[in-house]
Amino acid sequence: MKLNDIRDNEGARHRKMRVGRGIGSGKGKTAGRGQKGAKARSGVSVAGFEGGQMPLHMRIPKRGFNALNPKDYAEVNLGIVQKFIDAGKLDASGVIDHEALKNAGVARGSKHGVRLLGKGELTSKASFRVAGASKGALEAVAKAGGSVEVIAKPQPEHEKKQARREANAAAKAAK
Repeated sequence: MKLNDIRDNEGARHRKMRVGRGIGSGKGKTAGRGQKGAKARSGVSVAGFEGGQMPLHMRIPKRGFNALNPKDYAEVNLGIVQKFIDAGKLDASGVIDHEALKNAGVARGSKHGVRLLGKGELTSKASFRVAGASKGALEAVAKAGGSVEVIAKPQPEHEKKQARREANAAAKAAK
């Protein structure tokens, strides 16, 4: 067998039916959509619409809480960090931050940085600069002789707007 002999299996590639191309094609006029109604029109079939009846997704009870602006952290356990230090992929003598963890392949891209979790055991003395850390992780790093610097969280948008409003009000009052 050679590269130029390779073919798809029979029937693997099926030509798309060209609808609305005249009576002789067998899919002319209504193009297989029947007659009239919302589903005969283009772009009108609404997902979850049940013809005036209360849709299922609105009938079932909702549970829990969904934040409007959820934070996206890369969660990294201390045990994994120790494995990467032992393998020589992370340098424990320097500061371990989001960039270092990303380059080593421990943390994938996340919008709001890294959150350090305490699962596993840390034996190396290491200093971390992360967006957040659990209580167990802080204790484990301190026990190993390291340090954790928690970066100040970015100010939420509504707090920024409130600060601008207050600054504008103060500027108007000063005039």
